[in-house]
Amino acid sequence: MSLIASDISVSLGRKQVLHGVSVSAQAGEFTAIVGPNGSGKTTLMRSLTGELACRGRITLNGRDIARMPPEELARHRGVLPQAAELSFPFTVAEVVRIGIEAQAERTEALIPQALAAVGLPGFSGRLYQELSGGEQQRVQLARVLAQVWQPVDKETGPRWLMLDEPVSSLDIAHQLTVMRLAADYARAGGGVIAVMHDLNLTALFAQRLVLMCAGRVLAQGRPEEVLSDDTLSCAYGCRLRVNATPESGIWVLPHLAA
Repeated sequence: MSLIASDISVSLGRKQVLHGVSVSAQAGEFTAIVGPNGSGKTTLMRSLTGELACRGRITLNGRDIARMPPEELARHRGVLPQAAELSFPFTVAEVVRIGIEAQAERTEALIPQALAAVGLPGFSGRLYQELSGGEQQRVQLARVLAQVWQPVDKETGPRWLMLDEPVSSLDIAHQLTVMRLAADYARAGGGVIAVMHDLNLTALFAQRLVLMCAGRVLAQGRPEEVLSDDTLSCAYGCRLRVNATPESGIWVLPHLAA
């Protein structure tokens, strides 16, 4: 099962943002969308989730998402937007419960399980507005995770986590927590697509990369195929080198336990 986008074009106002983009992602894999600011990453993600109207065709597990009602799409994929604002004084449990509403069987036990998965055990009764930005981001991830808790549905196939910059407000330890969660979801048979900025984290966890530049796909494939000196330097407009550190300076990078 897979997500396949063919010849996707998007215009926002008079500006064309995506130009005939074609990408694919497989269930059981972590696919990351990377690229410089303004390259069209979030616009592509919003197209893939069905939030943004586009030209072209997108299928999820073999079905055209344009023909799927919103409530049915919500049972197949959970979406973490780049930012989520709440104006009312919701508790953390109430925010996570929004995700459970999309499930056919609404199980309250998922609330503490989802919060524990994102490193927030015991937060159910806390007010969402009183949390730090990073804690709010993880609560929103718990909401999305609760929505598609089982990576594979026996009847409809794999479910999908679609995450737009899921680690942008997090410290290194919590970044690793979220990335491990996404990788585990993929290993369990679900699909994961994430917009990422940190190329080091991306290389550690993703099985497939889509490198965007100026509204087009510059390269896609395995990390070792996409992350080359020439390709990255072209995309980001500055000199970048892979697996090479400058002669001076201090560098701190996450390392996974063997």
